[in-house]
Amino acid sequence: MALVLAMLLDAAFGEPKWLWDRVAHPAVLMGRAVGWLDQRLNDRTRRAGVIAVAILTIGALMLGLILWAIPGIWVEVIVGAMLLAQRSLVQHVQAVADALRLSVSDARHAVAMIVGRDVRDMDGPAIARGAIESGAENLSDGVIAPVFWFALAGLPGLLVYKVVNTADSMIGYRTEKYEAFGWAAAKLDDLLNWPPARLTAILIWLIAPTRAPLADIRRDAALHRSPNAGWPEAAMAPALGVSLSGPRSYEGEMQDFAWVHPEGRKDAGPADIDASVTILWKTWGVTLALAFCFAALGGLKWWFMALVYMMASGF
Repeated sequence: MALVLAMLLDAAFGEPKWLWDRVAHPAVLMGRAVGWLDQRLNDRTRRAGVIAVAILTIGALMLGLILWAIPGIWVEVIVGAMLLAQRSLVQHVQAVADALRLSVSDARHAVAMIVGRDVRDMDGPAIARGAIESGAENLSDGVIAPVFWFALAGLPGLLVYKVVNTADSMIGYRTEKYEAFGWAAAKLDDLLNWPPARLTAILIWLIAPTRAPLADIRRDAALHRSPNAGWPEAAMAPALGVSLSGPRSYEGEMQDFAWVHPEGRKDAGPADIDASVTILWKTWGVTLALAFCFAALGGLKWWFMALVYMMASGF
């Protein structure tokens, strides 16, 4: 039940600013650990990157086992709630829709908080697409994947997933500095996100008002440069009837990315962002129900998780 309570606590309170203004968020502490290892070990070799990821993973595993050994479930509940991001995710996505109703300038500022692309020249539809894409992708790695690993391996599994995901977001880039050093973080993050990304797509497809053929979702997901990030995006686009991805600019250079669900509308707007937020909450609700079933299954829960794992991996 720790997972169920953690999900409810996160959904109710999100990221209370008064708390994180006073103490460092666990994700911030993980980021500092990654930065420290980057400064001291990064000699631009894969070997150093593997060592760094091994230190982070073993450290997270040991900390998780120590916390897991504390009697009662409240440590698991509180730490789990801290490392889930449902409420903060929907707040950031909804903020873009609210800003876009005011002006494109306000919306550019809001979407810059959740995307890594250049926003200076983005028009309204591009801003809306960016918010929807970010919401779909972060639903996977900020909510479904942490829930999945918490259910499968408890607090140690959750902490290992989060520290690897943090490392990938900081050093998993194909740049001169991180091409080799960040290789291990990127590959392990891809591995840990493989089933959850596909599970997220399945969940979005199940609750979508308009369901595309699963073959179309597989087709569009394969167009993404990431082996995982394209899955929730490919499920979200037909659910809203819009096209996502497409050309965008990074560091002043236009990238001609393929359209996801190319037959959809290209004029996404605030109402589409609102609809995506509704899908984010409905997907969370189905996930909560699954977590409750997992808790109620007792000795059968591992067979249940094995079934979910195989379904997601085979999608």
